[in-house]
Amino acid sequence: MRLRHVKNASEIVESHKDIVIESPENYKGEWRKLFNKDDNTKLSLEIGCGKGLFLTRLSDAFKDEAFLGIEMMTSVICRAVQKIDEQKIENVKLINKDGANILDYFMEGEIDHLYVNFPDPWPKARHEKRRLTFPSFLEKYKVILKKDGIFRFKTDNLDLYNYSLETLSKALKDDFKYGKVEYTTDTIMTEFETKFRSNGNDIYYIEGTFK
Repeated sequence: MRLRHVKNASEIVESHKDIVIESPENYKGEWRKLFNKDDNTKLSLEIGCGKGLFLTRLSDAFKDEAFLGIEMMTSVICRAVQKIDEQKIENVKLINKDGANILDYFMEGEIDHLYVNFPDPWPKARHEKRRLTFPSFLEKYKVILKKDGIFRFKTDNLDLYNYSLETLSKALKDDFKYGKVEYTTDTIMTEFETKFRSNGNDIYYIEGTFK
């Protein structure tokens, strides 16, 4: 899906500092307080949140929980900002930074659920380390997730799925789930997922808890 340049993207992000957290490192270990939530509130993170459709739908389905999205592309995250602003959503905040730096933003065991939806497959072998299911990324996810925290991954790219199945099978507990997504009426989808499904693409998932 081709990304279009948004002329005033930076201005949109800059003018919504109540939604886009300018210095996320300042909230390390304190994210629930930002949402005025107690320590028992579930906190979810989506890495590569795109235009925010998945997060906004998720936040509506679970209004008592808190949600964070990281997206480094300003021309993309500005669309998520607009959704959150227009819908007056209070339980979603965004981070316009590189997801590779999550250890700077989150304490050990701070996240309950972590989502990686339809990331760039980086198909060339020389780009393997950029894949969001490369072992070095998985180690970071393990740190910020609670011991019983759930990691969820989706892709329509069979090669990336097979690669991720190999790396995650070594990192997740033996009861992890994987395969083609079986859709129900209440399945919450991303923008990419909606488009891929309409084109007849198979969607694959991997879900589990880190060892």
